[in-house]
Amino acid sequence: MQTPKTMTTGEKVIAFIECLQIPEGAKVGQRIKLDKFQKRFILDVYDNPHRTKTAILSIARKNGKTALIAGLLLAHLVGPVAVQNSQIISGAMSRDQASLVFKLAHKMIMQNPQLGQIIKVIPSSKTLIGLPMNVEYRAIAADGATAQGLSPVLIIFDEVGQVKGSQNDFYDALLTSQGAHANPLMINISTQAPKDDDLLSVLIDDAQSSGDPQTVCHVYAAPQDCDLMDEEAWKAANPALGNFRSLDDMRSLAQKAQRMPSFENTFRNLNLNQRVNPVAPFIPVGEWKKCQQETDFQAAFEQGEVYAGLDLSARNDLTAFVLVAHHNGIWHAQGEYWTPRATLSERAKTDRAPYEVWVKQGYLTPLNGATIDYNEVAERIITLCEQYNIRAIAYDRWRIDVFKKALNGIELPLTEWGQGYKDATVGIEALEEAIFNNKFRHDGNPVLNMCVHNARTIADAANNRKFEKAKSTGRIDGIVALAMAMGVASRQAMPEPADYQIHFI
Repeated sequence: MQTPKTMTTGEKVIAFIECLQIPEGAKVGQRIKLDKFQKRFILDVYDNPHRTKTAILSIARKNGKTALIAGLLLAHLVGPVAVQNSQIISGAMSRDQASLVFKLAHKMIMQNPQLGQIIKVIPSSKTLIGLPMNVEYRAIAADGATAQGLSPVLIIFDEVGQVKGSQNDFYDALLTSQGAHANPLMINISTQAPKDDDLLSVLIDDAQSSGDPQTVCHVYAAPQDCDLMDEEAWKAANPALGNFRSLDDMRSLAQKAQRMPSFENTFRNLNLNQRVNPVAPFIPVGEWKKCQQETDFQAAFEQGEVYAGLDLSARNDLTAFVLVAHHNGIWHAQGEYWTPRATLSERAKTDRAPYEVWVKQGYLTPLNGATIDYNEVAERIITLCEQYNIRAIAYDRWRIDVFKKALNGIELPLTEWGQGYKDATVGIEALEEAIFNNKFRHDGNPVLNMCVHNARTIADAANNRKFEKAKSTGRIDGIVALAMAMGVASRQAMPEPADYQIHFI
């Protein structure tokens, strides 16, 4: 006779939640059926031999996040993980967000009569009392009741991705309130934060790099540079797609993002679970990708009008030399990029960029030492000037004296180009005009792609614009050099002002 298998804690939690009935929607009244990714998360959290202290589940919107939170808190209230005389909390940044969890849990209780007999509901304070073990649950918000005086054994923070910056007093108050418990648990369930230095991003990055056995971190996100209509990318961020996450709805939202560049960032953050800066990028990802087309770059640079932009660096940034060629009415762009070899691995981690891979693929040239060797840069640029008829090279004055020494007296068509609003605006407008009029092509170099995606523009009072990094560690040298090249090209193409006199008669 076979002995029945003893269920693990995680399996008990899953079984408890799947005994509940769906409280709303098309399947109301049916038993909850957890998706595979939800079960995997629960098992990893509750069956962790090291005892989980912090858990993170980051996932796109409409993948059953709120229902999972409600199911978990009920499991702690009257289910298999209830602790005698304990307190549990769900936290959120706003009252509305906090109410969502409480209201759904309340609906679950109303939908399941057995729960109604053992749980006391106090709507006015968003409180539930699990009578068998005297467990108290409260939903609180950063803009509402204080977190002081609490001592929860469990905290579930809903949409911690809404916290801006790396520190938050409300979150810290909740976390420190668990100090009296031997085995506290903090669960964070949220879509990604927009920035790398926001709290959720910091928590995720630490979890993924530290290897802390008491931290469970599951992140479902689409590849950063994916096409908006890539359904495989949708699935990466939406594991419930085709189940309780509507495929038709995803398709409709993606089409909207394609039609409306202003909506793209929102779609990528909420529906593809990507870290996307709330400030729109200089060029939307989709528009930039359209410019990568098969074309004869060799003919363009050998036969067309060629211009270049040179953005020098010393240690941490990239040195970029980007050329543009105007041929048959189309602008073609390709570039050369250099970086110090000694700090390559370190900066790859800091910048979150695969520099070492790009070196192997030939997209990025490493230079010996911890700083840029301008002799090698100068040698390569001289070669390119001999190969192509480069009419002008726009440069910024920073360290240009060092670069000129490396030329050893060789004359190049250098044209001074400032990085302030006046000159930058010319290049930005010229590049925009070419891109949005389908008159621009690039070769898909991932270094330039990175720079484009990291860049945004800021404006002065006169609406002149210049580039700014979207994040502190993001490199934008390639797009700066590209805009310089387009700017000097457009300025040289302008007719000289007429030399005339005005006579009064």
